[in-house]
Amino acid sequence: MYPIFQISGEVFRALGLKMKILITVIFTGLLIWSVVLLSFSNNFNNPLLDATTNDSMESERSGDKLIGGLLTEDFDESSCLSRYHQSLLYRKASPYKPSEYLISKLRSYENLHKRCGPGTKPYKKATERLSHDEKYEDGECKYIVWIASYGLGNRILTIASVFLYALLTDRIVLVDQSKDMSDLFCEPFPGTTWLLPRDFPLLKQMDGYNMGYSRCYGTMLNNHAINANSTPPHLYLHILHDSRDEDKMFFCQKDQNLIDKVPWLIFKVNVYFVPSLWLNPTFHTELTKLFPQKEAVFHHLARYLFHPTNQVWGLITRYYNAHLSRADERLGIQIRVFSDRGGYYQHVMDQILSCTRRAKLLPEAATQEEAKANTSTRPIHKAVLVTSLYPEYSDTLKDMFWEKPTSTGEIIEVFQPSGERVQQTDKKLHDQKALAEMYLLSLTDNIVTSARSTFGYVAHSLGGLKPWLLYQPKDASAPDPPCVRSTSMDPCHLTPPSHGCEAEWGTNSGKVLPFVKHCEDRENDGLKLFDEL
Repeated sequence: MYPIFQISGEVFRALGLKMKILITVIFTGLLIWSVVLLSFSNNFNNPLLDATTNDSMESERSGDKLIGGLLTEDFDESSCLSRYHQSLLYRKASPYKPSEYLISKLRSYENLHKRCGPGTKPYKKATERLSHDEKYEDGECKYIVWIASYGLGNRILTIASVFLYALLTDRIVLVDQSKDMSDLFCEPFPGTTWLLPRDFPLLKQMDGYNMGYSRCYGTMLNNHAINANSTPPHLYLHILHDSRDEDKMFFCQKDQNLIDKVPWLIFKVNVYFVPSLWLNPTFHTELTKLFPQKEAVFHHLARYLFHPTNQVWGLITRYYNAHLSRADERLGIQIRVFSDRGGYYQHVMDQILSCTRRAKLLPEAATQEEAKANTSTRPIHKAVLVTSLYPEYSDTLKDMFWEKPTSTGEIIEVFQPSGERVQQTDKKLHDQKALAEMYLLSLTDNIVTSARSTFGYVAHSLGGLKPWLLYQPKDASAPDPPCVRSTSMDPCHLTPPSHGCEAEWGTNSGKVLPFVKHCEDRENDGLKLFDEL
């Protein structure tokens, strides 16, 4: 390595002692100096390399983790790993970009929530007056309280609906935490909480509110007990599948003018009602500015609001890395059986196979000739994620693709995280698993979901996926066609208003707003947002 310092053994032995010492000292000094120079060179280059690499990685991370500015950086990453990590490590870049107006509106809302949320003077003042049933003046903070009801899919869809309504009306959203909300989702707003405090004055009786409650808006309309001069300190809004026409007057412009004066709104809701908000002229202009891509409403709101806790995120990432990450393609199949008895039905299985084969999502069994022809090429590995209360559907698929080769040569692996047979809403671990499965489905490349299933709505819209919707079977037979490819990823408002407000809308809403049309999986009913007209 250092030829100038190479001396033969004979020459070295012939030299005198002093000369030997001198040569040794010179050689050692030069060797040390060369090492120092090399170290200096490395130390000089590494910081440059590290800085370049770090800058590149940070640039990439910064652009991804905030989802185009939808999220704020004002959080500790370790407290909620899913908030930033899912878009960096697991989720493909969405083709749907949030508008600058939506981003600005969200930052304004965060400031409002921090100013008016639990623990602040305005909140304390508002709850004190509420407990004494006193109305307070305009200009102070106004609130929405969301009551948890029905299954997890319904809850996610309805929180997003209520939050959008809060954005439109400058109100603070507080969510009922009695149903393990804090075990499922991280706080979405920095420096404050969206959880309704447990000492809220109406908390004990709130869960029992229904259409018979005297402060129910529909009931007050029926009884002529509310007008512009007699607005109460709080109103209960019954926006459920069994709502009366009077309850659905909530969506009308003149009713909103009256409701806007009420300081506290208590919502019990189990339907995604965003499409019906577009029918109100008061909101229409603002909604168009917020969401130029209309079908992306829930997609953006869900990615902003719903970040699984670290415990749930662990369930998601462990399962994804173990079973889905190495596949070339991922297909999600969500199966909801709307039957009192539930269970495995052959006609449902036939429908799934018919849909996935017609859509070329899953191959058929190979003939002998096809099997021979497919041995020469590297097979595509496709992972199929099935979510259902019943494991028999995924077991059937597993057996099918294990026993015979496929006509395309693809290697099909079928996975199902859980199959608990009975929906156990409000049981912590069951809800955590359900949330994990929704997120896993949203990470697939293509998805097949059951008609009218809120679980499926959340999964495909969160993932920005336009699903193949399985038609609801009738008379215990597989429908033909078995499914339809949706042209919109937005969820369906399953029970929209059918009455008229100032303009004729409801069942004829498409005549008023061409992008608000009937849902593909809800014949002659249901409203949904579409960009493709």
